[in-house]
Amino acid sequence: MASSVNNNEQRQLLLLPGFMLDQTLWDDMREGLQQLGQLHFGDLGQDDSISAMAARVLRQAPPRFVLIGFSMGGYVAQAIMQQAPERVTALALLNTSARQQDPREIAGNKMQLELARQVPFKGLTSRALASSLHPDLAHDRVLLERLQAMALRNGKEVFIRQLSALRSDGYAELHKIQCPTLIVASSNDQLSSVAESRQMLEQIATARMALVENCGHMTPLEKPQQLLQILSGWLTGIDALPA
Repeated sequence: MASSVNNNEQRQLLLLPGFMLDQTLWDDMREGLQQLGQLHFGDLGQDDSISAMAARVLRQAPPRFVLIGFSMGGYVAQAIMQQAPERVTALALLNTSARQQDPREIAGNKMQLELARQVPFKGLTSRALASSLHPDLAHDRVLLERLQAMALRNGKEVFIRQLSALRSDGYAELHKIQCPTLIVASSNDQLSSVAESRQMLEQIATARMALVENCGHMTPLEKPQQLLQILSGWLTGIDALPA
């Protein structure tokens, strides 16, 4: 038991949020995560490219860490694996993808950017917020207000920077990942599909995948305890591997 506690005390967990989210994304899991290691939270709000976000996170990160990237944070996590793989002891990719944005998405982002530069920022649209949750939770006022509060705290400039960050095709790079990797997908995720997660799984030799049933995109808010259990079991399994 003592050695397990020591491992947890030494482990550094670096968590990366998604688009227009912040570290309060992890609030419902924070106490449990703190039992798994020391928490660090990456800042994805200061840069307008995925590679620059990754470089900033690395400058502020501990020397070695377990990397946990959610949604857009998963793209940044993949960029970190390209920039400094030797610093990542294990990788968790939550509700994310390595898929490139298609022309329709890029055109839609450009329209949103043009509008955002012209008008005051009032948060994300109700449609955008609802689409990130399981259909049964699309009108859950508590969850919707938590998501909107994060967006408003980030504000207009972060919205513009993050929306400007193009996501390139990362599938060809995934085979280079050699550390223990966990991929988490949710059955009712309307933003990152289970098929995309399985495609990532096929490319990473060291990966395993967990599927969260009856859950939308916002797994840390919708199913925090189940996600915590998945992460805890995965890290315990890594600890049990021979050195």
